[in-house]
Amino acid sequence: MPNGPKPGQPVPGGSTVITILCPCCDAELVIDPAIPAVIRHKEADKPKTFSDFEAAAARQQTEAERREELFKKSVTETKNRESVLGRRFEELLKQAKSEPADVAPPKRPFEFD
Repeated sequence: MPNGPKPGQPVPGGSTVITILCPCCDAELVIDPAIPAVIRHKEADKPKTFSDFEAAAARQQTEAERREELFKKSVTETKNRESVLGRRFEELLKQAKSEPADVAPPKRPFEFD
């Protein structure tokens, strides 16, 4: 821990310091209001992600299985995509042929004169 003024203690120059906890990262910032600047910064202690190596290995294995499942699902969707799009096209083509075309084509810019 670096040496420096304690919160609420005067610093050289006669001002007091303000201690703020960052809401994002829980770091402790010591600020001197006389010279609006951070004079000390202490990062929050980060907890360990895993308690032991076995837990980390088990999580890695489950993530690998999850990735494999997502990949298989993506492959299946890609294979079916062509038939789904073809079927949609056929339905829309039938609909376009069965409905009369009452709509005239849009006018071109030189036809407005």
